[in-house]
Amino acid sequence: MTIALEHATDLVVELSPPREMGECPPGTRRIIPIVGGTASGPLLSGRILPIGADWQTVLAGGIADLDARYAIEMADGAVIEVVSQGIRHASAEVHARIASGEQVDPSEYYMRTAIRLETGHPAHDWVNRALFLAKGGKVGNTVRLSVYKVG
Repeated sequence: MTIALEHATDLVVELSPPREMGECPPGTRRIIPIVGGTASGPLLSGRILPIGADWQTVLAGGIADLDARYAIEMADGAVIEVVSQGIRHASAEVHARIASGEQVDPSEYYMRTAIRLETGHPAHDWVNRALFLAKGGKVGNTVRLSVYKVG
């Protein structure tokens, strides 16, 4: 059996500065507000609404557990919820470069997410019936993800 990936969209998720929670029982926690952005691609295009956040936990070994929820508004007015959960890790040197604001090529570290999309809009019901995978990275005050529908 073969699994096919179909390019669905490219996301540019705009972020405001993180709200640091500090060292909590599971790890170092932060909340990163999502304040806008765009979705553009063959299956999904629209604007990322200024609602939502990425609730990150940095675990032992520098692995960041990513848990983001936000929404895309399509041109026809449909709102699609995005639930994106994944991990990011990098060497200590690459992590320091990212943290300092340097634009580090995403090929220098690992960032992958599993995405579920949901909507009540009948024209986009197909998103409720699919899983999505994404790879990407942080560029300045944005996260850029290439999202693929799993077939």
